[in-house]
Amino acid sequence: MPMPAAEIERIIKTALPDATVELTALADDDDHWAATVVSEQFRDLSRVRQHQLVNAAFGPRLGTELHALALTTRAP
Repeated sequence: MPMPAAEIERIIKTALPDATVELTALADDDDHWAATVVSEQFRDLSRVRQHQLVNAAFGPRLGTELHALALTTRAP
């Protein structure tokens, strides 16, 4: 089952309330997305840890409902 952009943004903002989220569809299927996430919570964290925080927000839905999410993360 695909995941629309609004749901992806909602999930990320639930985990990282201060985040700004920009989504780009990588295919026309609501299943492959690129996201740029900017959050103060990323400050002083490695890129790997930043990505882990975003991925953890999706739990088991990542890789099932949401097939692919390419991430760019940074602190403001």
